Amino acid sequence: MHPFVLVNVAMSADGKISTHERRQVRISGTGDRARVDRLKAESDAIMVGIGTVLADNSSLNIKSEELRRQRRDAGKEENPIRIVVDSRGRTPRDADILHKGKGERIIAVSKMADPERVHALRNLADVMIVGETEVDLALLFELLGKRDIRRVMVEGGGQLIGALFRENLVDELYTYVGNLVIGGEKSPTLSDGTGFLREEEFTRLSLVEIAPMDGGVLIHWKVEKKDNQAC
Repeated sequence: MHPFVLVNVAMSADGKISTHERRQVRISGTGDRARVDRLKAESDAIMVGIGTVLADNSSLNIKSEELRRQRRDAGKEENPIRIVVDSRGRTPRDADILHKGKGERIIAVSKMADPERVHALRNLADVMIVGETEVDLALLFELLGKRDIRRVMVEGGGQLIGALFRENLVDELYTYVGNLVIGGEKSPTLSDGTGFLREEEFTRLSLVEIAPMDGGVLIHWKVEKKDNQAC
C-alpha cells in the first residue's frame, strides 16, 4: 500500500518557486513557516529531489522544539525520515540533510548511480536502488509503504513534483501563493519536467480551502485520482 502523499509548495503570484538561477527565495512568512513545521511533524517522512538539496542545502528538520518533543513523547524520532530522490547519486556527503538533526535518512538512486558514490553514501544513509536509469517512483513508494511509512510530505522541487503528478502518486496539494512576482521563463514552477501531452492526462484538483496568510493566500487541494492508475 502506497503512503499518503501531500505536496507542499510556496510559490510567487506568477507561479515560480525560485529564480531562474535556482536560488532560494523567501516567499512566505512566519505563519506559513509554522504551518509547514506542523505538516512536517505530522508526517512519517519528508521527500525532496536532488535539485532541491543542491540548491538549498536544507536539513528539513522540524524547527519547533515543542513539536519535536511531542514526537518523542509519541515514541517517534524527533524528525521524520528524510528522503532524497537522487537518480545519479549526486547528494554531497557533507549535505546538511545527511548530518543535521536526529533521524533516519534514505537516498533513492537508480542503477545508473556511480558505484563509488553509492558506497560513500551508504555510510551516511540507507541507499535504496530503485529503477534502471531513473528512480522508479511508484516502486519507491511501494517499498516505503512496506516500511510502515504511511504519510510522506514532499517539499520539492518542480522536477520531482511534476514526476509525482505524472505517476498519479499525489493525494493532496498545499500551495502558498506569496505577494511577489519573480518572473523568468526559465524559473522553476510547481510542476516541471515534460508535463502532460493530452488534456485527458491533466491532474484535476478539488478545492478544500482558501485562507489568507502572511500577505498571500494558502490554497489546499485534494487530487482527483485518475481511473487508469491505481491509487
